[in-house]
Amino acid sequence: MPAKTIALLVLVNLLWALNVVVSKVAVDDLGMPPLFYAALRALLTLVVLARLLRPLPRNWPVVAAVGLAIGGGSFALFAIGLSHANPSTAGIVSLSGAPMTVLLAIVLLGEDVGWRRGLGIALAIAGVVIAISSPSGLQSSAGLGWIGLSCLVGALGSVYVKKIDVGGKPLQAWSALASFVVLLPFALATERGLVAPLTTHPLQVLGCLIFAGLVVSVYAHTIYFNALKDHDANLVVPFTLLHPLMTVALGAWLTGDPVGIPLLVGGSIAVAGVSILVLRPSETFTKRFLVRSRL
Repeated sequence: MPAKTIALLVLVNLLWALNVVVSKVAVDDLGMPPLFYAALRALLTLVVLARLLRPLPRNWPVVAAVGLAIGGGSFALFAIGLSHANPSTAGIVSLSGAPMTVLLAIVLLGEDVGWRRGLGIALAIAGVVIAISSPSGLQSSAGLGWIGLSCLVGALGSVYVKKIDVGGKPLQAWSALASFVVLLPFALATERGLVAPLTTHPLQVLGCLIFAGLVVSVYAHTIYFNALKDHDANLVVPFTLLHPLMTVALGAWLTGDPVGIPLLVGGSIAVAGVSILVLRPSETFTKRFLVRSRL
């Protein structure tokens, strides 16, 4: 793999990690309602990628459902969790999406899992449990529950990505469309004060949305999909393990997250377990969304 591609993949993971912090600022410090924030993020992405909705894919309702699960659906739940949890702990808990994906593939797709991947699942789950047992994890348990639900929804969509005949970039467009159409009505029906943060902190909110909707959803994922197109997934996907590590580091640096021994130990164990899952092949589902399941 060329050094330029490696550098770009490191940059992509840095942008993904920074997006967790930016989203925390948006829904917590700036007071953006999480569902409304996720809907506006999807709208920005849709405006840029709308041309990719054509030609209409086969079974487009299924494509839209999968896109919603690995896009705005899981992101909205993640944003709700961030309003009650810190980025560092959320980054480690998000690693639970990998064992969830494999377990769902076993149940829904008949995936055959040997002892090595069984060990990976056990380590990943044990590591996340240890991380949650840290003082900061216990204090934000309600938010981490939403993060876990986000991982479950993303994992459910991830196991079916291989079943739809659509490329990575068109899937982004359909994900943005489905996410906006579903999330906006939910936001209007369940959330209050939607406009207040936009009038109180217009530039800050706009900056968060541009970063999340364009820099991350469009630019970063375009680099990632291009790397997957040019190189074997076994070379590209392991780089996604940098994302949770960078999230912990940025959370400690930028938002002052308390990073204690349980979080570090649990995170290390979880990363080791997910590494096994990433490196072992699968015949029933694609690995490109194993760690990063949110478009």
